[in-house]
Amino acid sequence: MEQRKTTIPIITLRYYQSLLVHKIRHEKSSRRTKCILARNSTNDNKGSLIQKAYAGFGFLISKMKCTQLLNQIRHVSMKGLVASFFPYCALCPVACLSTSSRWSTRKKSSQYSSVDTEKYSSLVRSVLSRTSSQTPASLKEEDEHIFGPIIKSKPAFAQECKVPKSSHPLVYPDKTLDRPSEDEGNPPMRIAMQRGASKVTVPSVTKILQQTMPPEQAFYLERWKERMIAELGEEGFKEYTINIFRQGRRFHSALESILIPEEELSSDTGSSESVEGYIESVRHVLREIRGVRAIESVVQHQSLNYLGLVDCVAMYRGELCVIDWKTSEKPKPHLRNTYDNPLQIAAYMGAINDDGNYNYQVQNGLIVVAYKDGSPAHVHFMKHDVCLVYWNRWLIRLEEFKEKV
Repeated sequence: MEQRKTTIPIITLRYYQSLLVHKIRHEKSSRRTKCILARNSTNDNKGSLIQKAYAGFGFLISKMKCTQLLNQIRHVSMKGLVASFFPYCALCPVACLSTSSRWSTRKKSSQYSSVDTEKYSSLVRSVLSRTSSQTPASLKEEDEHIFGPIIKSKPAFAQECKVPKSSHPLVYPDKTLDRPSEDEGNPPMRIAMQRGASKVTVPSVTKILQQTMPPEQAFYLERWKERMIAELGEEGFKEYTINIFRQGRRFHSALESILIPEEELSSDTGSSESVEGYIESVRHVLREIRGVRAIESVVQHQSLNYLGLVDCVAMYRGELCVIDWKTSEKPKPHLRNTYDNPLQIAAYMGAINDDGNYNYQVQNGLIVVAYKDGSPAHVHFMKHDVCLVYWNRWLIRLEEFKEKV
């Protein structure tokens, strides 16, 4: 026959323990009362002495039993204690002890008893656990639910998505790409800028880029100008601008004297000491330049109707390049730091390849940024595929300029 498991509440044990303590205290008080009565009794006979002795002996026996019982309570396990109090419990094993009675207190109803625990189980685990149970996918889904779908920002160059309305080739296959053996001993081409009516009808590359400058770039340029005016004043900023242009002309003249040693410096170039730091900055680049084809020469694109003044066309590390010399007060280690200079290179390259005065084709570009303190210049070499990207951007800017005019 299968035995039933009995659960005895601990409160029942405490109840019988309190009864035992009460009984011991009652016996103590009764012994004390008997002792007092015996002491106050006037009959001092042998029976009273025996009664006093019996009372003291009975109190001692009760105290010894109480001490023995307390020692058993302290050293005996709970199961043994229950068995000692309730001998019948030895017949049925005790499964567990409850600290509270089922009928002692009434369970209070919670306001969260109706909450769907399965629905919020992951949230509870993520709060209680040290490591979150959410995954990147669940976080993304939660963000989209709260904040909506992610809207990707526009690319840095919005014109990359645009395509020129009319395409024009950068390189013409019917013209010779490179003839170094024929032009090795010839003097470099130098076509001066024509001053007169042609200047009004044919816009320059610099003018087109200035009038089609992106709003963000124009904002930063205007903010720099306002800061400089606030620091130097109107007159001081004008003088600063004049000195920048004068210093650029002196730097280009000093480069001409190095690339073409037989030519003399013009009288308005000033002292070469003011540009000595710039020359020292580009000295490692000058060692790589050979076979100068053109220097400070005008180029014009007949079909697209624009012109420009190219700084230099020469061989750099075995590649024919359109070279643009720049000066800067801040370092420009990346091509994107040069703003519209790559578009300027592409425009000059397209004009050279279209101009009949130049019997060669150029496919590469080179931007050299020199520094006044003599630190090594940053060199940005533009391969043909890079030049094609900036050529398309130049065509878009040229179309914008024509639409404004």
